[in-house]
Amino acid sequence: MAYSYTNKKNQTYFLHGKQVTLQNGRQQRIFYFAKEPKAGEALDALPDGYTVTENDRTGLPFVKKAAAAS
Repeated sequence: MAYSYTNKKNQTYFLHGKQVTLQNGRQQRIFYFAKEPKAGEALDALPDGYTVTENDRTGLPFVKKAAAAS
């Protein structure tokens, strides 16, 4: 079951992640939300050390690194 998030507009989004190659050749893992789960990219859980934040204007969710505890 893919990790889902329902925003303030009552729209449900599913978390996805994949490896991408940047222009300089470096590999980086990206996370994004989509309205439908995609095979092979949908994640079952939120990665450790990350939180879900919502854009105030559009309601679109995004993944953000959690603040380090001091």
